[in-house]
Amino acid sequence: MIPSGIIATIPLLLTAFSGVAKATSCNATSPCPSDAPCCSEFGFCGTGSFCLGGCNPFASNTLDSCRPEPICQNANYTFADQTRILTNSTFFDGNATEYDWTVDEGSIQNSNGDLAMILTQTNGGTRLSSTRFVYYGTVSAKLKTGRWGGVVTAFITMSDIKDEIDWEFPGANTTSGQSNYFWQGVIPTGPTKGLTHGGLQDTFSNYHTYTIDWQPDTLTWLIDGAVVRTLKKSDTINSAGVANYPATPSRIQLSIWPAGISSEPQGTVEWAGGMINWNDPDYTSAGHFYVLVHSVSVTCTGTQTVQSGSDLVSYVYGGNRSATSPTIVYSNSSTLLNAASSRFGSPVLGGARGMVVALGLGLALAVNAVLL
Repeated sequence: MIPSGIIATIPLLLTAFSGVAKATSCNATSPCPSDAPCCSEFGFCGTGSFCLGGCNPFASNTLDSCRPEPICQNANYTFADQTRILTNSTFFDGNATEYDWTVDEGSIQNSNGDLAMILTQTNGGTRLSSTRFVYYGTVSAKLKTGRWGGVVTAFITMSDIKDEIDWEFPGANTTSGQSNYFWQGVIPTGPTKGLTHGGLQDTFSNYHTYTIDWQPDTLTWLIDGAVVRTLKKSDTINSAGVANYPATPSRIQLSIWPAGISSEPQGTVEWAGGMINWNDPDYTSAGHFYVLVHSVSVTCTGTQTVQSGSDLVSYVYGGNRSATSPTIVYSNSSTLLNAASSRFGSPVLGGARGMVVALGLGLALAVNAVLL
């Protein structure tokens, strides 16, 4: 339950930062107004960072209100050096050449050269997002999961219109992982729904490599290089002839999050292994729960005819915003906020004024999260 004092101040906070966010919800049938054109991943309209990763073009003022998405790049990420992780995502200006990852919420630590993502009773968990998008390719994460009831470890890809591919590890079970996918936020049913893959050696004490091999016609999940599941795009075609298959550029996301809390639906709590025990010895001794990530690798798949001319740096949504199968094209359009025209809102500013704007962005995002 949201404290009544916070509820009372929400209108004032949103008014104070009206140049950044409005208390206006948005969806495909109720897009954002022109003065706050970008529909954030939280479903609220705004400018600035609302127009970056997670901005839904189908719910924004126009199809091109969101900033172009930084293009995929082959990479092997390790985390002994965390200088390319921006620990406050509200300071991100769309420059994927400066940062590889942003911390969207929570906090991280360096644990003997590995990345530790932290969950406390008050921080709501930690989520890390890649600054670049993958538009088909192979993504692997070598990590150790949690081992506590109600605590979920996740390694996923997520698009701005909620195409999603998952590896998830709920609760105290350390001998299996779950694979799943979503199409524009739709949960699959029948033989294409989520599956559990068992027989793993203690996922908390041992590193395993989990892979998502996402190609235009086939989606494959692997553990330690062995295929555990394959899904064909042709298997996802519905009665209307539409393939309910992830098909839009996606960020890579890693997270630890609290599913076993009173604000979550009962079904979610049960799936995650029950309510979190905040008196667990692991928690009381360290002051937090945690997940360790050793490395992430990305191999991009080029799938479309690209525009000729200058170097290509981004993906953009084209065609008809009401189309069930979005058109994605490669582009040389800048991903930066400060390269945008006035329709994208004020640019990110340097110096003291920039600090004020960034703090406003962070506050607005926090308000949006509370509203949800």
